[in-house]
Amino acid sequence: MATRLGLPNLGLGLGLRSQHFEHILKKNPAVDWFEVISENFMDSHGRPRHILHQIAERYPVVMHGVSLSIGSTDPLNLDYLKSLKQLAAEVQPVWISDHLCWTGVLTTNSHDLLPLPLNDESLKHVCNRINQVQDYLERPLIVENPSTYAAFNNSTLPEWEFLRIMTEETGCGLLLDVNNVYVSSFNNDFDPVEYIKGIPHDKIVQMHLAGHQNCGNYIIDTHDREVNSQVWKLFQLAYQLANEASVLLEWDGNIPSFDIYHSELLKSKQYMDETFIGVDNEVRFMDKEQVSNPLNLFEMNKFI
Repeated sequence: MATRLGLPNLGLGLGLRSQHFEHILKKNPAVDWFEVISENFMDSHGRPRHILHQIAERYPVVMHGVSLSIGSTDPLNLDYLKSLKQLAAEVQPVWISDHLCWTGVLTTNSHDLLPLPLNDESLKHVCNRINQVQDYLERPLIVENPSTYAAFNNSTLPEWEFLRIMTEETGCGLLLDVNNVYVSSFNNDFDPVEYIKGIPHDKIVQMHLAGHQNCGNYIIDTHDREVNSQVWKLFQLAYQLANEASVLLEWDGNIPSFDIYHSELLKSKQYMDETFIGVDNEVRFMDKEQVSNPLNLFEMNKFI
């Protein structure tokens, strides 16, 4: 059934990870769909791409990028877009997504999802670039809210308002990463419930769930463990408000067996099915959350 932007609700999906290739091809697990990291396959014409073709024949696939750099002041990378479009022509993804961020400048890729100042100038810039990408790809782009560790003093718009105007101006869809909302709200001192309530729910095509690492006075979006209880509560609220969105679990570090990975995804059913009660008063930071202090991480300032 077509829903948001004419795109279907795919159900419950998992991020496709190479550790699970063999299991998926041999067992055909009961997963509704898979999300692939576009860059892992765009320039590969060997075994990974061959396996992706096989999986795309059996399951719906979505392409999720990390290098579009929609917020950069560099010109859009046409070679990147060409490779992205070619991969899409081969595997026929249901949609293509990337992040509201920039990843580099002067053609140098930082391999990180860097935050934008959220104001009228950056909004106009991002909207123009989204329109260019959509025209080139000949399909709507689905844009994800990033996890952030700093906020700019010259930001004048809350992120949820920025996203609302962005979707209105471009017709793009939203990928709501619930864990990113929680991480960013902790690091930048805003109310995650207000964020969830403030975004345009009818534009949410997909949701992400993932684990994070709490380091005491900041949180890192690590995707290396189970989903935190407070993120589940935010997801419950988000799904109540946008219940036709497809749901996907990401796990990128300390990747467990496929069965454990899948079982974590299936926990979402109870939050999708249970009656929503009082989440506004229940989301609390660091509730039963393990706090750790990893090496090689510096103290992060809240504002720059």
